[in-house]
Amino acid sequence: MGFSLILYKVFMSIWERSTRSRFTIGTLVIFAVAFVWTVFRMYALAWLTEFTDMWDEFGGWYFSSIFIFLCWTGLFHGIRYYELLQKEHKILLSAEAETRREHVKRLQAQSVARDAQLKMLRYQLNPHFLCNTLNAINSLIEINESEKAQQMTVQLSQFLRHSLDNNPDTKITLADEINALNLYLEIEKTRFAERLAVDFQVEEVASEALVPSLLLQPIIENSMKYAIAKSEEGGKISLRAFVDKRTLHIEITDTGPDEKVMEALNTKKESRGVGLSNITQRLQTLYGHQGRIAQFNLSAGGMETQIMLPFEVAEAPNKVVNL
Repeated sequence: MGFSLILYKVFMSIWERSTRSRFTIGTLVIFAVAFVWTVFRMYALAWLTEFTDMWDEFGGWYFSSIFIFLCWTGLFHGIRYYELLQKEHKILLSAEAETRREHVKRLQAQSVARDAQLKMLRYQLNPHFLCNTLNAINSLIEINESEKAQQMTVQLSQFLRHSLDNNPDTKITLADEINALNLYLEIEKTRFAERLAVDFQVEEVASEALVPSLLLQPIIENSMKYAIAKSEEGGKISLRAFVDKRTLHIEITDTGPDEKVMEALNTKKESRGVGLSNITQRLQTLYGHQGRIAQFNLSAGGMETQIMLPFEVAEAPNKVVNL
């Protein structure tokens, strides 16, 4: 045991050296320690037994000593490398755990940024609509239509309550979205009365599809501003929703303004894209390339807006299934 402690000290002191240096020094030390131990054993045997002829067998004793210390050296290196392997494994696990924690932090940060972006994009829509409605209420008050003004105020309150109760990053069913849209249209019907006609055709399976809250309101608001409000006879807004090849299709069309108004719009090059870029950003944030929106003029007049989203339904609370 004493000699093995000497080997231990030597091997630890040369551990950081090159393999060739460790092998050379280690071999020399093993032979030296084996030689000293052999001599010690033989003198001890002679002292205990008074036997003196064992020096003729020195080579065999020396060989057995070398074999024993070589075995000890192999055991030492095996245990040493095992400890280093375990240490390296712990370091690797620690690094992997730290990488996981950093990844989770990045995902959380991205989620917070995404939620903030969605809130910003959606709440940008409300001031425009709110200003129009308040101006309409003010106009009703000026012409002493207090009952209609009161009715519109209540309708505005209901619509804003719905808007505040639904987070912009929360998807709701198309049926609920259309219910919210009806709250908005009730306000507009108070303003335009018989000049506004609405036709909604929604397939039953499409009504269960999940869509971002208040997705359709700014599109309908564009139609109200550029088609219904600028036409003496008013107009019609149609909505059609259906599912085809795991994709939800929503088509919104309006009859467009009068020809004179259309000519004036074309002369001024006035755009009907209010809120379109906002909706496009929301769809890209939520769906990436799978969410698309497009607008184009109809040959008979008016505008058509097409929205295509992945068909998703809510299977259970807080769980969304992508079909």
